Amino acid sequence: MPAEWAPHDATWIAWPHNAEDWPGKFQPIPWVYAEIVRHLSQVEDVHILVNDLTAEKRATQILRRTGANLARLHFHHWPTDRVWLRDSGPIFVKNPEGNLAITNWKFNAWAKYDNWRRDDQIPQHVAKHYDMQQFKPEIALADGKTHRLVLEGGSIDTNGAGILLTTEECLLSKIQERNPGLGDQVATRKQLEQAFHDYLGIDQVIWLHKGCAGDDTHGHVDDITRFVGENIILTTVEKNTHDENHLPLAENLDRLRSARNLTGSNSGKPFEIVELPMPSPVVFEGQRLPASYANFYIANSLVLVPTFNDCNDRHALNIIARCFPTREVIGIHAVDLVWGLGTLHCMTQQEPA
Repeated sequence: MPAEWAPHDATWIAWPHNAEDWPGKFQPIPWVYAEIVRHLSQVEDVHILVNDLTAEKRATQILRRTGANLARLHFHHWPTDRVWLRDSGPIFVKNPEGNLAITNWKFNAWAKYDNWRRDDQIPQHVAKHYDMQQFKPEIALADGKTHRLVLEGGSIDTNGAGILLTTEECLLSKIQERNPGLGDQVATRKQLEQAFHDYLGIDQVIWLHKGCAGDDTHGHVDDITRFVGENIILTTVEKNTHDENHLPLAENLDRLRSARNLTGSNSGKPFEIVELPMPSPVVFEGQRLPASYANFYIANSLVLVPTFNDCNDRHALNIIARCFPTREVIGIHAVDLVWGLGTLHCMTQQEPA
């Protein structure tokens, strides 16, 4: 699995249509999406899933008004349950000859919601669209049955050189359990690490403990810790000792500081750790939302970063800009977007070049 900063052919997104994903606040969301697509369409193609032709026409009208590059937009009439393509979309892999394939993991709406069957079809649609080889990760259970592994793209992050970040809270917890039946935590960890090796080319997995407060997915790593270079990890910290994020993020930081790179030319070296602040808590209707600057998306020559009308916005943008000196780093106002319990990384899925 290539790193996100490797060259892209395109970004895949799904156009927002389910008002229940942003209860009482849906009206601005298509315009937020249009602003994101406007930036992406300057640097790469954008594939947009819509439910039907009517939805395509409505989206095109909004995108035209916001100045998106319509020549780089490609619509697909594939109905979706939700629009978080990081989790339901295809995870592309690449072999040494440069050929792409799709890994089609099962999506079950974070083991939380009942309506996921249309989203689970998305990788299959993309594979058929490209006539591309796909792999469906499966393992044999103790009772002899075959289990199709559940994995969301937001639960992992890779440096493109065989190392993967994830959290125990998401993949090993009994709460919102993704893959019941794999055994205890030790057995589950072992089988998942083997699957990451077999299907994503991963040689080392760094297990963090927990994700951030307000995270509906129960511990996605893309809200807290991201690779920004082969041996450089950007991780969120919360200085306020009274905030519920303080201790979990401090524990993650300790784990990263004691970790060593076990691959390639960096073998044996500690990782370079860059600390990223969290915004002040974003609360709407009494609910703490998973607002985090770590949910940025790396596109060709561009990094889009969620911002929250917060004094830490500029600090976060500057830190991320130092990590990507050759790319434009652009803040996207995400206070409305995060009411859907995700932001920029959650809604996008890169297609490597």
